[in-house]
Amino acid sequence: MAIRILLFTQWFDPEPTFKGLVFARELVAQGFEVEVVTGFPNYPGGKVYPGYKIKVLQREIIDNVQITRVPLYPSHGQSGVGRLLNYISFAASILLYGLFRAKKPDVIYAYHPPLTVGIAAALVRFFRRVPVVYDIQDMWPDTLRATGMFSNEKLLKIVSSVCDWVYGHVDQIVVLSPGFKRLLIERGVPSQKIDVIYNWCAEDMVSATSSSSPANFPQTSKFRILFAGNMGKAQSLDTVIAAAELLQEQASQVAFIFLGGGVETSRLEELAKSKKLDNVFFLPAVPMPEVGAYLSCADALLADSTPFGHSAHADPDTCSTIIRTGSRSAATQGWHC
Repeated sequence: MAIRILLFTQWFDPEPTFKGLVFARELVAQGFEVEVVTGFPNYPGGKVYPGYKIKVLQREIIDNVQITRVPLYPSHGQSGVGRLLNYISFAASILLYGLFRAKKPDVIYAYHPPLTVGIAAALVRFFRRVPVVYDIQDMWPDTLRATGMFSNEKLLKIVSSVCDWVYGHVDQIVVLSPGFKRLLIERGVPSQKIDVIYNWCAEDMVSATSSSSPANFPQTSKFRILFAGNMGKAQSLDTVIAAAELLQEQASQVAFIFLGGGVETSRLEELAKSKKLDNVFFLPAVPMPEVGAYLSCADALLADSTPFGHSAHADPDTCSTIIRTGSRSAATQGWHC
């Protein structure tokens, strides 16, 4: 009988995510029975995607992966209250579903961030006596402090204490880099409880399927550097805008292209407009299967992150993607690809 996995993740396809459908599909291919419990897609814009409507429950099957969508408050803007409601509403939904509706699994695989997913998973573990594997993709409260999302030290200490509680109430922890493992050991988590599993690049998702350029890709003779992904505070993209301004002043033949969305997108667009930059272009987010066409058109790909705090301990997913696409070069800040 197949081992049944209940996968808790707030973000899942068609939202951009590194351990979404590709990960669940491979688990199924390995012989596991997988049910993904996720929300209605609204990341990174904070608005529910076209074709979806928030309901009490929605089920779908994609590539033999059973997907159960539960209600949440859609939000991913600058509002701390909105973000908190987004996290808490989803955690409450998966807690109720995990306790009263889900067929009892053999193991729960919980994806962090946000921390609230870990809290819900730990509670389901307690009441249903099910082991939990906790996959940490972002180190809290370090990220919250580094990005300025929360600056209240008392609140950050509370978050840190809750993190410690979750670490103590899950059975195994997966991290994406040795740096994350070192941090957790420093915080009292036993070494044998932590496994390092590097994130990978889904080559079929980033490989160009056509030799022609996307219709909206800038046609210019300039050297085109592409940033593709979430545009949030952690990416520190003001630095890129400042670099574009310097290059324009020097009449350099370099252009920067931003592909994606996030809480900083509108502000960055306004910043580039206020500086009258004609070497900066913004393109809307596209589904993952279409990303490869954009990556292949660029002359270089950019991986960028705030060069302090938790980032020094992480290995960005973007780097593995850059390497696999075979781009001629990669410009980075705060990372070592």
